[in-house]
Amino acid sequence: MTSRVNPSLSMRPMLPDDVPLLAEIFRASIEEICAEDYSDAQIEAWIESADDEAAFGKKLGEQLTLIATMDGAPVGFASLKGNENLDMLYVHPAAIGQGAASMLVDALERLAQSRGATKIKVDASDTAHDFFKKRGYAPQSRNTVTRGDEWLANTTMEKPLGDGKPGERETLQ
Repeated sequence: MTSRVNPSLSMRPMLPDDVPLLAEIFRASIEEICAEDYSDAQIEAWIESADDEAAFGKKLGEQLTLIATMDGAPVGFASLKGNENLDMLYVHPAAIGQGAASMLVDALERLAQSRGATKIKVDASDTAHDFFKKRGYAPQSRNTVTRGDEWLANTTMEKPLGDGKPGERETLQ
């Protein structure tokens, strides 16, 4: 008999058939988790970017997109654009606090470093700012992004990844 630390949480690459469910995770995450930081109009404009599932899937398919699963069901996803831009990170509200976001970001940081990146950047929503700050990301600039007729604020944050040599892992201090 083998024992596992957390047998229900795992990760896999995105498949084309995952897109409708990932769009739902995206919407639920924004609607339920970001309500304290963004207005109803801002949230509505933000979630509309997943209304065209073909375009949403194309964007995810052009990036390295990983899915977190619990008991085999997708509960979150994250994507790496190029070698050093963490572009999307969304976890279903029912799975918050279970380690899915940390698992996904850890994996993308390691992949970015293995691709030669010496840093990783993210445009963090106001809701996600503290999550990234606790992980060693430092604010670089404040941004305004337009979605439809609404503007949304976020912060570009950056984290060093060591010297960028493939196979080497950063050390925590």
